[in-house]
Amino acid sequence: MVSDRVAVPGAPEIPGLVFRRGRGAADYAGSTEAFNRSLAADGIDFALTVDEVAHWYEHASGWDPATDEVIIEHEGRIAGFAVVRHVPDSDGTEVYGLQCGLVPELRRKGIGTALLALNMRRARERATAEVPGASVLLHAGTPETAPGAIALYEGAGFTVARYFFDMVQPDISRLPDLPMPDGLEVRPVLPDHHRAIFAADSEAFRDHWGGIDESEAAFGRYFSGPAFRPELWRVAWDGAEVAGVVMVRPLDAYNAVHGARRVEINGVSVRRPWRGRGLARALVADALRGAREAGFTSATLGVDAENPTGALGVYEAVGFAVSQRHRAYRRPLN
Repeated sequence: MVSDRVAVPGAPEIPGLVFRRGRGAADYAGSTEAFNRSLAADGIDFALTVDEVAHWYEHASGWDPATDEVIIEHEGRIAGFAVVRHVPDSDGTEVYGLQCGLVPELRRKGIGTALLALNMRRARERATAEVPGASVLLHAGTPETAPGAIALYEGAGFTVARYFFDMVQPDISRLPDLPMPDGLEVRPVLPDHHRAIFAADSEAFRDHWGGIDESEAAFGRYFSGPAFRPELWRVAWDGAEVAGVVMVRPLDAYNAVHGARRVEINGVSVRRPWRGRGLARALVADALRGAREAGFTSATLGVDAENPTGALGVYEAVGFAVSQRHRAYRRPLN
């Protein structure tokens, strides 16, 4: 049998610690547990179900789970992961995203430092093969409640490029009356509309910092899977044109842990010709009313602190408040 072990230079010698390649579906349950424990250790109030993690792996884009991920195993149990994704910015800048997660009992032992170096080497290998000669940036993100990660990235030469906020609307029982702009109407999300909605959302996000994933895998992630609840979405149309989109999904894992009824607004976009008319506020408010009618009681979302379309004010207008800050770090590859 061919070994799936991976050499990680600089990793500490800890009994039972193994670095290996992923094993597909056999890893999904263990990876989900490790991912959720890593988030909790970083103070992130979020979680995923096994089915959601499986859906992500089965619609991977920008990375190949067989070659771009390393699984950390300790005493036969998955304890973390390291992933490298190619996520070019919308302006054409070549960017490779680095992500690591590790359960709390294995932190502060040198594993994170070794994994970051491993990810940086893999990013260099991929960039050399995929975008030869290009100027490449490395990207990594962390909440401000994770001082270890902050020290790790800054010690490796990363600097803050952007701040992001998590926001929470704790009680959607009371919402402002924000009517839809004249000439626009909200229609149900039907299968025949999926391509048009995806194209409109992708177009709108090209104006934002960072990149937008327009791959077929991304299309599959958005319009299928255990968290796809199109009845909770809100899409505004102007005749045959999609003007704006609000994507909504239930947070099943979070709700199970906390006994809550929370949704995540995981996408808000308005195309240029329809901006400045209050459409985003109206759509978000309508989406929250729909979630309330479906039995949900609170909502969360993430936003770029420097969003050029005034998203922060949009969300504050419907009762969201900042709950956590995140840092987006970058540094040149070379």
